[in-house]
Amino acid sequence: MSEFKIQMPKMGESVQEATITKWFVKEGDTVEEDDMLFEIATEKVDSEIPSPVDGVIKKILFDVDSIVPVGDVVAIIEIEGEDDGDSSEEETTTSPAETKENTVAEESSPADFKEATRFYSPLVRSIAKEENISLDELETIAGSGAGGRVQKQDVLDYLTGKGAKQDVPAAAKAATPIAAAAPQKTAAPKMNISVGADDKVIEMDRIRKIISERMVQSVQTAPHVTSIVEIDVTNLVLWRNKVKNEFQEKFGQKLTFMPVFIEAAATALREFPMLNASVDGDKIILRGKVNIGVAVAKPDGNLIVPVIKDADQKNLVGLTSSMNDLANRARANKLTPDEISGGTFSISNFGTFKNDIGTPIINQPEVAILATGNITKKPAVLETAAGDVIAIRHKMFLSMSYDHRIIDGALGGAFLKRVAELLEQFDQNRKI
Repeated sequence: MSEFKIQMPKMGESVQEATITKWFVKEGDTVEEDDMLFEIATEKVDSEIPSPVDGVIKKILFDVDSIVPVGDVVAIIEIEGEDDGDSSEEETTTSPAETKENTVAEESSPADFKEATRFYSPLVRSIAKEENISLDELETIAGSGAGGRVQKQDVLDYLTGKGAKQDVPAAAKAATPIAAAAPQKTAAPKMNISVGADDKVIEMDRIRKIISERMVQSVQTAPHVTSIVEIDVTNLVLWRNKVKNEFQEKFGQKLTFMPVFIEAAATALREFPMLNASVDGDKIILRGKVNIGVAVAKPDGNLIVPVIKDADQKNLVGLTSSMNDLANRARANKLTPDEISGGTFSISNFGTFKNDIGTPIINQPEVAILATGNITKKPAVLETAAGDVIAIRHKMFLSMSYDHRIIDGALGGAFLKRVAELLEQFDQNRKI
């Protein structure tokens, strides 16, 4: 018999860890190749991890809700075949918490955190327990991790700031020493809300909690300004009506307006690189790639933002194919973590729900997000050689929220005007 080690898979450049949310197997179970072993969660995506081999589950090294770094062994499968003869490798008998630098052997009882509104790693829980930090107090600490997650250093900075002992807690002895006290972010005050007899209390699911935390984090991080413009997209509507059936037959893809919106935004982003950026303290990072995320509503009512990578390098057919594929798999919860990461600009289509205007919240760490409204027929004044006339036109609103730390009204307005021009001047005779 020989052993095969199942590792936490690499799920994208920016994903360094994942939470095990479910095991489909237990020790002693026989599995075949492609049988599902466990489910993981990163930010907004749940992924099921299959077995690459046939065999018997010899050992499961992490429990449900454990946060596991990419590359760590999570299970061992015993497979039939000759032993590799290497007897120097000892079987893992200690728990992962005893062998990892950033985890701890002892953690707070899960019951202590059953009322928590966000997820806390075993290390954070252990430090909180050792330093007598109550759950209510822990909930006020602003997190610097992904999605506002509270990390070890956030807790240590908090302890330093409130005058706690300077010794690093035992649970974090192997970690970074305490730094100078950092300015504390103001946590959102908790409100005591009364519940009446006729009221119904619904628990947020994990995805909704993450979305909630990210939205609060965004408005606390970036001062939002929104610019709005109404545009005439008659040429675009007439062109789509003319070619959509041919497009479907030729490429096997349904042609919506969104790929055209993405194309216009990508073109404008190359002309206005400050909108394709991130803010890191007092530094501005101009992104080298144009990766556009598009908000997609899932059947469960939550939103997810799949990202079209290198959108400025794709033609309309490529954008349509990418958008349809990502949207369909987003609704079926089949996206990979890499497909929702790396965005540099986002678009939210309020028009999907027949809304005219929206003021979207920036998807951090981006600095701007475009909202597209419903396309409606309206009377409009047109200038002609014979004078002004009133005609029925297809019109819509574009609105864009942007980070006022680096984008002022002139720049934001100029970018939005450029997107508007690209859509208003769409070539009605464009070939597909």
